[in-house]
Amino acid sequence: MKNYIIEFIGVFFLSLTFVLTGNNPTISLLAPLATGSMLAVMTYAGRHISGAHFNPAVTLAMLIRGKTAMQEAVIYVIVQVVAGVIAATVGVFLHSCSGEAAVQLHSNQDAIGAVMAEFLGAFALVFVFMHVSTSDSKPDNAYYGMAIGLTWMSATYALGGISGGVFNPALALGGLAAGMYAGGDMLIYLTGALVGAAAAATVVTVVYGRGD
Repeated sequence: MKNYIIEFIGVFFLSLTFVLTGNNPTISLLAPLATGSMLAVMTYAGRHISGAHFNPAVTLAMLIRGKTAMQEAVIYVIVQVVAGVIAATVGVFLHSCSGEAAVQLHSNQDAIGAVMAEFLGAFALVFVFMHVSTSDSKPDNAYYGMAIGLTWMSATYALGGISGGVFNPALALGGLAAGMYAGGDMLIYLTGALVGAAAAATVVTVVYGRGD
């Protein structure tokens, strides 16, 4: 049970930071830094308990790599999505308390480009996650959280102007609940992130096999 609690807490604060910083015009340019930093510190806090997936795409990759069981993966995804939606709802309330303008709706101008951006961001995130957080050859490194957070931040700065830079279905569904994304765009975020994660897991398996 404690691993599910950690997954909930991690995604909750990740989603809350994502919604509040992304919709605050005074700090929106620093939103990827803030969210990437939150991902890093929550990863440090929770990896030894839950593995610090905090993302259904990461959980899918771990399932493909045989590092988590199907039943646990399903529960992880449910907990992650619920946490993301609840946090986004709380974020909208807090945003309104600040007196800021309404939550901004991101519009994807090119669906193919947006899917590609989400694919690439998720691929990079999962690729780095598996190398620094699950590899048997680096079991005791102290930089795993920073590496994962910096990857999310860098990918968001690079690709956020195209797709919004989500790379996480739980954040995307939270963003939908918050009014940041249109319902019709959910296929973009789900497809891009999940296929990108599966591709990264496949590449890691080809390079290392299933033993690492």
